Amino acid sequence: MTLQLSYLLYLGISIAMTIWVARTLSKNGEVFLVMCFGQNEVLAKSTNHLLVVGFYLINIGFIALRLDGWDAQKAVVSMIPYVGSKVGLSVLVLGAMHFFNMMMIARYGRTVAAWAADNRAAQAEAPLGIPPIPRSYR
Repeated sequence: MTLQLSYLLYLGISIAMTIWVARTLSKNGEVFLVMCFGQNEVLAKSTNHLLVVGFYLINIGFIALRLDGWDAQKAVVSMIPYVGSKVGLSVLVLGAMHFFNMMMIARYGRTVAAWAADNRAAQAEAPLGIPPIPRSYR
């Protein structure tokens, strides 16, 4: 029974924390994305939504994987430290992943914005019904 309670504690804490972090990152990260994507708000909002979906998928998947291999005896003897260490490792790994994503967005955001602007300009110049030729093929 104690192992099941440990699972419930772990799932409750981890999923609640995932939802809170995703909402916080989504709300506050949009300004960062707008700046990284050269003031392109449509691209920033779209990217923000995709990042949130990916964040949920990776976090929920990682949380589920962490349910495997629990030591029932450790969970019975010291449930709070055991569950805390499981949650703690999950938070550290996911935090590291978040900082990696932020570095990549900061590094490549303007490149993506330029690519999107080039595509919009090419579509505006193309005659109706004829798709534009990608820049890489010119």
